[in-house]
Amino acid sequence: MKIFVSELTQNQTISTTFLVKSKELRSKKTGGQFALLTLGDKTGDIVAQWWDNFEESIDTFDRDDIVFVRGLVNSYRNHLQLTIHRARLCQDNEIDLTHYFPTTKYDVEQMFAELKGIIGEFANPHLKRLLENIFSDEETARKFKRAPAAKTMHHPYLGGLLEHSLSLVKLCRNIGNHYAGIDVDLLVTGAVLHDFGKIDELSYDRAFSYTNDGQMIGHLVMETMMVADRIREVDGFPEELRRHLLHMLLAHHGKLEYGSPKLPSTPEALILAYLDDLDSKVEAMQRLISEPHASGDWTRISPILDRSIYRVRTIDSPVNEEVKHEMPVTQTATTQGSRQAAEKPAPAQKKASAQPGTFNNPFQSLGDLLNDKE
Repeated sequence: MKIFVSELTQNQTISTTFLVKSKELRSKKTGGQFALLTLGDKTGDIVAQWWDNFEESIDTFDRDDIVFVRGLVNSYRNHLQLTIHRARLCQDNEIDLTHYFPTTKYDVEQMFAELKGIIGEFANPHLKRLLENIFSDEETARKFKRAPAAKTMHHPYLGGLLEHSLSLVKLCRNIGNHYAGIDVDLLVTGAVLHDFGKIDELSYDRAFSYTNDGQMIGHLVMETMMVADRIREVDGFPEELRRHLLHMLLAHHGKLEYGSPKLPSTPEALILAYLDDLDSKVEAMQRLISEPHASGDWTRISPILDRSIYRVRTIDSPVNEEVKHEMPVTQTATTQGSRQAAEKPAPAQKKASAQPGTFNNPFQSLGDLLNDKE
């Protein structure tokens, strides 16, 4: 049974697993060497010393490996430390990555089921077949459900890519049905696939890092190539639809200086770029506000926002405590995505339409508010 760092107490004898954060050999004052390690899991870190009989085992594991440790917890200068008696490298079947890395707070299988339910409602048969083909591959689905959305900037945790993609899908459905003439199925497909390349851009079987392809090519180009290959497998996929979808993937960072080789040149690409930026930054801001052990009215400076965030919240207004992810049980507005604008109800009749005294254009000032991009 896993014992977490946050559960350790002085004089406790433990047999459990940890992620190796650092490892080095140091000299004893009395001669000889000892191993100094930093071990950790998702709840924290602990310094560990391995004084004797480490020579045969110390080279069998390294930083970012997960090890099984037997030892004694003690205290030095009011800080808990660990004296290691034995340690060995864990086998893959002994490892649960959610013990060592931050993880989405939502149920991954429930989110994935909701996403597949939304795809199942598509009116456009080519986009529906494309996405169903992609996620019918078990390894692709496994990666998409496990991958973080980024290494550090936004949704940087296991399941973060799926959480971010589903959130963006919901935003795109709402905004897409607010405006006349928007192909909502196309817009939602772009939302599903806009960071698809991150399943191979990032490495997340141990510590989060970039793969060689991630360093050399990047997820925008990677996902464009991947999706272009999958489009060829869909019989009769329209060339114009292909052009629009691939453009959305290449342009979704919004600006050339943010890494996009093309600026958004269609309404769907523009909406996707702004909402992707919005969802990324709202998550980063909320994560800062809720950081444990933080104090004061202001957060630390956010790398993605380049500012501190005011932590004090209003107490009189109701707030959403939790986002619920559920399988759709009724027909939703997404099924209208590929119909002509003339078949849509007038904006005043839509759920997303403006109410008296409210701000109606969600893009009027976003360009001034949202400037950084990962």
